[in-house]
Amino acid sequence: MATTVVRTKWPIPIRWKTPRLRRIRRHLRIRKKVVGQPARPRLAVFRSNKHIYAQIIDDTRGHTLVSASDLDKEVRDQATGQRKMERAVLVGRLLAQRAKMAGIEKVVFDRGGFRYHGRVKALADAAREGGLQF
Repeated sequence: MATTVVRTKWPIPIRWKTPRLRRIRRHLRIRKKVVGQPARPRLAVFRSNKHIYAQIIDDTRGHTLVSASDLDKEVRDQATGQRKMERAVLVGRLLAQRAKMAGIEKVVFDRGGFRYHGRVKALADAAREGGLQF
């Protein structure tokens, strides 16, 4: 009698001790429920210590439809000398503008395992002000 081994996309460690692994675990829990459809794609946010990145993803095809970060030329020119919170607002506005140009109005927000607080919240609020609905 052969036993089947179920392999997952993510390596699951025995203990979730580090902050990064705890964030990944939270993100996996969120991703069970949040799925981007063609009519309502997923707005995924990633926050590093220095930068913030956001992209709108259609999970059925696995394609990134729109992306923005504070490393983009449009944001970098405006963001010189600004704080990280202010750069997150610029990224949210740019993402909403690019989404409107691509014909995207409604999205599902994926905070990526980060708290909905600080830069993540600032990006989400700026995207809402720019016209995205979630």
